Amino acid sequence: MMSRIALPLRSLRSIRAFSTTRPSLAANALVFLETKGDSLVPAALNAITAAKKLGGKVTGVVVAKDQDAVKGAVERASTMGLDALLLRTSPALEHALAEPTAPVLAALVKSGNYTHLAGPHSALGKNVFPRVAGLLEVQQVGRSSSGCLSIGDWLSAAPLDRHSPKTREPLTEDLDPSPQISDVMSISAEDTFTRPVYAGNAISTVKSHDAIKVFTVRASTWEPAQEGQGSTEVDVKEAEEVGPQQAQWISEELTVSSRPDLASAKAIVSGGRGTKSKDQFDATIVPLADALGAAIGASRAAVDSGYADNSLQVGQTGKVVAPELYVAVGISGAIQHLAGMKDSKTIVAINKDADAPIFQVADIGLVADLFEAVPELTKKIEAAK
Repeated sequence: MMSRIALPLRSLRSIRAFSTTRPSLAANALVFLETKGDSLVPAALNAITAAKKLGGKVTGVVVAKDQDAVKGAVERASTMGLDALLLRTSPALEHALAEPTAPVLAALVKSGNYTHLAGPHSALGKNVFPRVAGLLEVQQVGRSSSGCLSIGDWLSAAPLDRHSPKTREPLTEDLDPSPQISDVMSISAEDTFTRPVYAGNAISTVKSHDAIKVFTVRASTWEPAQEGQGSTEVDVKEAEEVGPQQAQWISEELTVSSRPDLASAKAIVSGGRGTKSKDQFDATIVPLADALGAAIGASRAAVDSGYADNSLQVGQTGKVVAPELYVAVGISGAIQHLAGMKDSKTIVAINKDADAPIFQVADIGLVADLFEAVPELTKKIEAAK
């Protein structure tokens, strides 16, 4: 397999960080356990693993309108080997909207003297965590939709180094002024984290000097916490300092599918613009996914062309995945798409263009007409069952 190439990096001026540190204490982490209905979202389990990497005490917190609403989620969380488990309830927390939820988490961090607050790098996490950081008067660590940084962000963390995500070779000439501790991929110390930059083509090591570290976790780079590690007693109380309900929950429309969830599937078959139409996307991608028992994904080009639903988009502006098997069909391999799937364990690419960038990251590549190759591959997989 060819090496993945890191983008050229501009030399950046070293910035002196203004420290707000306090004497070093043992890590005491609070993990926001995101729920969906009565279940924990899969990424919450990855966030638990990341928090345990800090080496100190790990407490989980679930927020809900009442105890019955998340009974299953709390029962499962209690088996994850947490040192403590909190459940905070209020009618305003029914849908975990950012405005009422953020003050609850901030109050818990203060009252519990937590040194870290961790959670999934999900839509909810990216909405709630910057607000929590603002209430705690520490760096804003959640990535905004625009990707902009405030002056305070630039001054509150010490840049260390960058390295190629494939070769792991340090790129130490360029210092990272970005203090964001969002989308964390690894933790080397209580104050030192790595996160992707430049659409994942380089990895930035960031050191935070804030007294409280607030960070989100990239689920695909952390193993999920395992059940069966004893039973943790649940501390159930009414939530304190619930924020104002400045937004109103109207409705939610969910796409129901019998397929594996795209974000946590072990195998994914993704189609691109090379499938040429929605009908041909369905005729080629769906049977192959059925044969493999895989989830279905799509490139942004396929989604924008109407071949697949937006919920299936894989890439920088879609879902970031790292399955055991990723099959890219008719996908050229734009950098934005590669950012969402190049950590997959085995990448198979099928494309008639031998110079397509997708082959640079593929473990197995097939230069062929997808309309001939994919049906034949599907038949052979079915015959081998």
